[in-house]
Amino acid sequence: MIWISFGWMFLVQLALVAFVAYLVAGGGYQFLILILRTAPRDLTALQRYLRFLWKARRVADKDLTVADIFREHAVRSPSKVVFMFENTEWTALEVESYSNRVANFFLAQGLKKGDSVALMLENRPEFVCLWLGLSKLGVITALINHNLRQNSLLHCINIADIKTFIYGVEVTEAVQEIAPQLGSNVKLFSWNPNESSTDSPVPRSLAIVPLLNESSPSPPSLNYNVGVQDKLIYIYTSGTTGLPKAAVISNHRYYFLAGAIAYQIGFQNKDRFYTPLPLYHTAGGAMSIGQALIFGCCVVIRKKFSASNYFSDVCKYKCTVGQYIGEMCRYLLSTPEKPDDKAHQVRLMFGNGLRPQIWSEFVERFRIEQIGEFYGATEGNANIANIDNQPGAIGFVSRIIPTIYPISIIRVDPVTSEPIRNSKGLCQRCEPGEPGVFIGKIVPSNPARAYLGYVNEKDSAKKIVTDVFEKGDSAFLSGDLLVMDKWGYLYFKDRTGDTFRWKGENVSTCEVEGVVSNVSQYRDCVVYGVEVPGYEGRAGMAAILDINNSLDVAEVSEGIKKALPSYARPMFIRCLREVEMTGTYKLKKLDLQKEGFDPSAIQDKLSYMSPKGVYEDLTSELYKEILAGKIRL
Repeated sequence: MIWISFGWMFLVQLALVAFVAYLVAGGGYQFLILILRTAPRDLTALQRYLRFLWKARRVADKDLTVADIFREHAVRSPSKVVFMFENTEWTALEVESYSNRVANFFLAQGLKKGDSVALMLENRPEFVCLWLGLSKLGVITALINHNLRQNSLLHCINIADIKTFIYGVEVTEAVQEIAPQLGSNVKLFSWNPNESSTDSPVPRSLAIVPLLNESSPSPPSLNYNVGVQDKLIYIYTSGTTGLPKAAVISNHRYYFLAGAIAYQIGFQNKDRFYTPLPLYHTAGGAMSIGQALIFGCCVVIRKKFSASNYFSDVCKYKCTVGQYIGEMCRYLLSTPEKPDDKAHQVRLMFGNGLRPQIWSEFVERFRIEQIGEFYGATEGNANIANIDNQPGAIGFVSRIIPTIYPISIIRVDPVTSEPIRNSKGLCQRCEPGEPGVFIGKIVPSNPARAYLGYVNEKDSAKKIVTDVFEKGDSAFLSGDLLVMDKWGYLYFKDRTGDTFRWKGENVSTCEVEGVVSNVSQYRDCVVYGVEVPGYEGRAGMAAILDINNSLDVAEVSEGIKKALPSYARPMFIRCLREVEMTGTYKLKKLDLQKEGFDPSAIQDKLSYMSPKGVYEDLTSELYKEILAGKIRL
């Protein structure tokens, strides 16, 4: 479809297509309304998508890597500032030179195409320069969460099969703990910007900064080619329900992650981006950093997210685009109002995880013109985005021509996550209002539709569904439940596996979490289902952060009753003294779910929904009566 022009002829052609679709659909009045309501949105998205594909085709045809594309910017605009961090600025030439020093140093160390290196460093421009430099050799960098310790850290390192480990001085203790368990062939390098000696406190480790200073800033000379289809980095899943998995990101996939969002949401070359997100994850490391590497834009990097300083920062750095993820927007809303809330120049905020329950309040308080909520899995092959400010939507599919973009929502059992197939053994598309799993069609011959999955092939295979709409085809199975409205807008429902059944009804943990958070003054909370002997399904349990023992359970109870049907109301409440979160501000729930609601095994305060319809303290005696069936839930 690249041949379609982008002027008035394009509009005529699409109008003709819509008219044909209208006739094929029977020419009904409702379908005509649908066309009039959604055609402008679909037209805009299609035009942007085709323009991006046109650019992506050039990258593929010329076999350009991310490093190649950035080098073009460095040659064309060497003095352009591409990174701002604290009180420093990095020009394109400085990033290019630093990454060349990295490439030449590790080339001399014997690293080559296909080798893997682990990088564990806090947010800063050098983090990007290190993996960018390694990519010039065809070396794959595993981006390690700098909060990991011991077994979790070892797990991430081992599955990447690394030859070298580069770590920041701030994580020295974590590295010391696992150093004896690393293979003797793994080289260790510590990174400290203030280090002048090559000595390091970790045995067999060298300080890398002095060594890089002596390395050449010229492009490395290689006797082999590194291309667009080669692996670039490993990005780990956040590990909300278990140990992290390493997703494979090729140069081409990285280009799509950064480029598709830029075209669909409408980024501009003059935009200045602000990201406080961890650079070891897709959102910060590709969606934002990619705007500098792929398009030469300026990105302001913050070491760590701070709700109280977010809008002060964007004012200070004169940012026009801000980024969020997970619960960040809720944290921002919980801060006291101040002049910076509306004194900024931010025209657009993009990310994923802005709950529908606070969407309008967030936009109004902070005077945000556009919210670019997007959806997509790091390891997946399809992304969607909200391009027209529809509150709560994470994207859309065209109802006029649903097959124009190869994604679908299919029917699944919400508890088992298994696709519900028809008499021919094929999957079934969901109707509007019907929750289903988001899938992306796999086309191995098309880089845009290929599925790279994880480093572990067994994990990759679990995310593929076959015989989707015809025998022999396949698709990436996201594991996320979405629901589509009559206009084609998509809304996040829940994670499959998180949804549970109680009293014959399906309960969405995501929806309940949104309500509980709102009625508890935007506190951190996580909702999950726990097994209760004698009952089918699982009873809902809400774990709410309550460090100072200030949670008003009675107030929460009243709010829950007003907002949720009886079957969706948590049967148990746990007041957490502390909460464990992922690097992308998602709450970990697997361990909480395993601990259940036994007061003798949990030190936190527990409450249960008594037969009176109010929350009361859960004692060991009452717990035993519930298990014995003497107290009915």
